[in-house]
Amino acid sequence: MKRIFVNSYSLPFFLLSIFLFAILILEGMVSDWGRLSGSLGNLTKFIQESLWPPDWSVVEPQAYPVCTVYPTFMDFTCSTAWIGLIETIKIAFVSTVFGMILSLPFSLLAARNLNSSWVSYSSRFLLAAFRSLPSLIWAIFFVILIGFGPLAGVLAMTVYTVGYLGKLQYESIEGMAKTPLDAAEAMGLSKLETAFEVVIPESANDLISQAIFMFEYNFRHGTVIGIVGAGGIGYYINLYLKFLQYDKVIAYLIIIFIVVLIIDFISIKARSYFTEEVEHNSPSWISVFLPSFISK
Repeated sequence: MKRIFVNSYSLPFFLLSIFLFAILILEGMVSDWGRLSGSLGNLTKFIQESLWPPDWSVVEPQAYPVCTVYPTFMDFTCSTAWIGLIETIKIAFVSTVFGMILSLPFSLLAARNLNSSWVSYSSRFLLAAFRSLPSLIWAIFFVILIGFGPLAGVLAMTVYTVGYLGKLQYESIEGMAKTPLDAAEAMGLSKLETAFEVVIPESANDLISQAIFMFEYNFRHGTVIGIVGAGGIGYYINLYLKFLQYDKVIAYLIIIFIVVLIIDFISIKARSYFTEEVEHNSPSWISVFLPSFISK
């Protein structure tokens, strides 16, 4: 297959063409642009009347069931915000671990440099099926199947993790150098021995980095699946949405935003130790949400 190369002169024209094409598609999708005229005023009114200021009672201890902690300054651990947040982290961690373990055999079978075409594409078909539905849809399915609670969230996130992480893994395996595989074949190693003694050690850094990224991804999505009853902080967000208590909802969202920034920073720093680069520049807080050329 002949590759298409885009040079520095044709790139701006190419991007402009794509942008104009997207505008034409959007024009056909929107029938009434006049609805945007009052949107800013509606947003301002909604923020002033319903969202702001946030109701920080969500970080106060629950009245029921009674929760006592010592020392007393730790009583925020009895709040719905803390309980929901910890449950979301647990769901993300467990589903990432289970998903990584289950996805590895699929990724080894899906790699074209390790198996025949029919084995490879059959495994890719299964991985594509797992990730074809978003985790929210899987959560609805498992809530119907086993009922409300964090178990439904763990199962939903695990299935999606297998599909998503499996794709990242087999692409990483296919990108490894051919020399170790040729050496393994020359030594007469079986496919199982090649996988455990050559492929996994050679790809270990990428696999660990991908798993850390997947945990970060699962936490963000774990805050959403609770809305359908699959556990986590999303359960409380959905509860207060039903009662139109938007000031409490925005307090939860601010907490989630802060925690996501912290996890992003930890994730970037952790993944930097599993890259192939010689020099590791420790990320700063500002680099988490600003481009590198601005944060320098």
